Amino acid sequence: MSAIDEKKGEDSHPVAKTTSISDIEKEYRGDGTDLVPGNSPIVLPARIWLVAFVEFAERWTYYGTVNVFTNYMRAPLPPGSKDGRVIFDKEEGVAGALGLGTQKAFAIRTFNSFWVYCTPFVGAFVADLKLGRYYTILVFSLVCLAGHIILVGSASPSSIAKPDTALGLLVFSIVIMGLGAGAIKSCVSPLIAEQYTGKLRKETLASGEVVIKSPALTYQSVYLWFYLFINAGACGAISASFLARDNGYWSAYLVPTCIFVLVPGVLFFGKKFYVITPPRGSILLETLRVVKLALGKRWSFNPIALIKNIKGDDFWDVAKPSFYEAGSVPAAITWDDEFVGEVSRTVKACYVFLFFPFYWLCYSQIDNNLSVVSAALTLHGTPNDLVQNLNPITLIVFIPIFDLVIYPFMRKMKINFSPVKRIAVGFWIAGLAMIYAAVLEKYIYETSPCHDNLPSECTDAEKNPLPSHINVWVVAGPYMLVALSEIFASITSLEYAFTKAPKRMRSVVMAFSQFQSALSSALNFALVAVNVENKFTWLFGSFAVVAFCIGILFIILFRGLDKAEAKLNAIGTGDREGFAGETKEMTTGLHGARVEDRPADLNVHNAAEAIVHPRRSGEA
Repeated sequence: MSAIDEKKGEDSHPVAKTTSISDIEKEYRGDGTDLVPGNSPIVLPARIWLVAFVEFAERWTYYGTVNVFTNYMRAPLPPGSKDGRVIFDKEEGVAGALGLGTQKAFAIRTFNSFWVYCTPFVGAFVADLKLGRYYTILVFSLVCLAGHIILVGSASPSSIAKPDTALGLLVFSIVIMGLGAGAIKSCVSPLIAEQYTGKLRKETLASGEVVIKSPALTYQSVYLWFYLFINAGACGAISASFLARDNGYWSAYLVPTCIFVLVPGVLFFGKKFYVITPPRGSILLETLRVVKLALGKRWSFNPIALIKNIKGDDFWDVAKPSFYEAGSVPAAITWDDEFVGEVSRTVKACYVFLFFPFYWLCYSQIDNNLSVVSAALTLHGTPNDLVQNLNPITLIVFIPIFDLVIYPFMRKMKINFSPVKRIAVGFWIAGLAMIYAAVLEKYIYETSPCHDNLPSECTDAEKNPLPSHINVWVVAGPYMLVALSEIFASITSLEYAFTKAPKRMRSVVMAFSQFQSALSSALNFALVAVNVENKFTWLFGSFAVVAFCIGILFIILFRGLDKAEAKLNAIGTGDREGFAGETKEMTTGLHGARVEDRPADLNVHNAAEAIVHPRRSGEA
């Protein structure tokens, strides 16, 4: 057996010095493509769960407020109410406050979604240039907390008595909360993955099996569980629906605010355990220089010629130092060959993200229009905005099943369910959700006393609701289907953004990934004119067609990336020269604290995603 240089890693397991998992695989199997997935435990540090708790609390606060925004803005005050609570008919009554109607409520909530997914760039640049991810999260958590305090004040009875004042404070709080929450979003996703510092390695188990443990598979698992924490926090919105209906909107907004107070405390407590990467300066300028050099003489105003040039195998070569003879490297090139490979990989990842606005269009329907659909159904005492909590509940149930059962089984059966395939499946499942919603809305038109004339606002002469006889829980279908689509599309986008970005650009690339949701909100703004109840059937049906078509186009266009997944993940992981004037450790963005200097922390076992070759350890 040929020798592999090894050293001891953070978790005292042998670490193979190799640039690709295939280097180790080939030693056992020749071509490195036919290995059997194993089920050996790996050790994940407890600090991962401390970061996950921060996101849990932040998401509780976010969804605990925005999930009741639609009713708060759309519906008027119930009879006799001063704070939005339902007083006389809690069986079929709907909480409300400002009475702006469906279109205005949709526009303001869409602005909230747009804003909160634009501001991740603020956090990304602050983290990369000035504060680092940890301190950026800490600072902007205080900004977000201030916004929530303003929101609570905006929903007080004295404020609601002056609708214009209440609306102004609401919009102001949305701007402040969006700045804080968005800045946090671009930092917390890379921060949690950085807490895992294990390397590509091989182990021999007691059974004689040789196990190859891959960081790429571990990151997939980390982000699955991270997403579970996100949606566990989102379930906090369950209490918000009842609080708004029974006690008024000020109480519905107060509880999430109190939860968010925990975030700065947990951050302070976890500081001594976290792996904190200090700010090293953004490499965005160097990235743009690489792209400019690569384009160079390849640029053409003929789009066909330009695309052909960009797709050339040697497109990036001119930006590599090795392209030039010794002593003739242009002064503008301050990077090494590996960085050019990282930029190439990042650009390809950004192409992938550009398809996501169409996915988020489908997702946005469960945030906005499906709450309106629910209001037209028979409630039997269920708040109409409660049903949307089936989305995070479905994710909480199915994420462990996928991580511990389905994905390991697929690897055991040698099914290569790569990120590109998972994302395409996510598009198709989102399309199924929209078909379900379109058919349901058609039945509502037929069974509502008002038919397609605003069935959610259908009332008798005494303003008592006249709903369709269809039970409100029938609308659970789209929420659950969209949740399943998130496992394939949304979670994979987080994993893809982290694994494909250079270490110094992880926050920026994550922000670009999340910015696609803002682009989706911009598209929703363009659709406000047709975002009315009597057109919901056509609206949902159109989104279904778009989702299916985009999924097919996605798998066709990115089949090349699909085949090169392992090769792309290997870029930047081997030996490299580094940037001019820097050590290798600075260029690769290694963690600031040495292993021996970090405090010992508790470790927990998680089901490993490892690759196993059933070979006896004594074989040569």
